[in-house]
Amino acid sequence: MKKNIAVTFCLIFYYSVCTAQIDTVLIYSNAMHKSSKAVIVKPSNYNDQKHFPVVYLLHGYDGDYGNWIKRVPQIQQWADAFQLMIVCPDAAKSSWYLDSPIDTTYKYETYIGAEVPAYIDAHYKTIADRKARAITGLSMGGHGALFLGFRHQDLFGACGSMSGVVDLMKDKYDVIKRIGDTITHAEDWKNFSVINLIEKYPKDSIAIIFDCGTEDSFYQINKSLHEKMLQLKIKHDYIVRSGKHDWNYWGNAVVYQLLFFKKYFQSSIQNR
Repeated sequence: MKKNIAVTFCLIFYYSVCTAQIDTVLIYSNAMHKSSKAVIVKPSNYNDQKHFPVVYLLHGYDGDYGNWIKRVPQIQQWADAFQLMIVCPDAAKSSWYLDSPIDTTYKYETYIGAEVPAYIDAHYKTIADRKARAITGLSMGGHGALFLGFRHQDLFGACGSMSGVVDLMKDKYDVIKRIGDTITHAEDWKNFSVINLIEKYPKDSIAIIFDCGTEDSFYQINKSLHEKMLQLKIKHDYIVRSGKHDWNYWGNAVVYQLLFFKKYFQSSIQNR
């Protein structure tokens, strides 16, 4: 493992002299009748005769499409090092990446889980196969990535989370505005939380990685998710390291997730 990590970081150093190509695009949603921005990071050799796997990288509760490229600009180097595209879509404040049962202006499961990948595959040189797509994110985006990964296994072959809110809270972060009251929408509250969602889906058809810092307020619910996955015999990688719920942690965590996805792409695409 140490040798693999050393090789990986040598590759990152090598590709740091390259310049990734960055696009900012508007992607229209038929479900919500509006356009939202997205950042697309392409490897510097994108114009070669080659198609690339894609990692969808999601923002948090109070974030937007530009967070990752602004706060962790090194993802440009990692797109080169790992030879993949990175797509950072916008999902509005407190969307929770759900199709809200009470607000038709919030259809972000459909948008991120179908419309955005369809646009990317139509406009970019991607490998249009679930085995060449992964999705991950931070905090709210960590919830969203696991939620979308499990509910759309026909689209994503791998999913991840960093500091994810994997058990939705009834009294915080506007979740109740998206799902509704806990009596009328009790079934939605149950089904929309990742920690419950994992009970209903195939346990061996999607590659999973998630992590959380020991000083993070969401550490215990991530630990509970890990323990439940062990009980259900769901294969996954779970990483615990010191850290808080902040960009210092996510800027470090994301490279390990991208490495995980790179290795998944290498093995799965070869076996298509």
